[in-house]
Amino acid sequence: MALARACLGTPFRAQGRLPGVGLDCVGLVVHVARARGLRVDDRADYALTGDHDRLAGALSGAGLAPVAIADITAGDVLLFRLAGVQSHLGIASRTGDGAPALIHAHLGLRRVVEHRLDDDWRAALVAAWRFPVREA
Repeated sequence: MALARACLGTPFRAQGRLPGVGLDCVGLVVHVARARGLRVDDRADYALTGDHDRLAGALSGAGLAPVAIADITAGDVLLFRLAGVQSHLGIASRTGDGAPALIHAHLGLRRVVEHRLDDDWRAALVAAWRFPVREA
């Protein structure tokens, strides 16, 4: 989660992959996965109305394990379906008071942000994945 938080304030840029310069929602997850040592088959040939199955396959292919939505913890990757068609990724976090939150590249706010995971975001949540545990 600290890796994602370090990207807060990064400008939103479609297909962006450089923290501090420009990220989109996929770029944020790719950055965190790579920083954790995972091999990621990163492709930039996607659109806002992306294929949910393709994203799910890419996350699993990078070594992340599906997790039940009821079991989400901070650091998990979340997949949302916005407006019924748009795919969006974020990383689960917690606010200072322990409330569920979300770190993501927000198109409307034009930057990577963190905010509470409110009812609207929960309603759009369709799947989640967990990064593998690092071995010492």
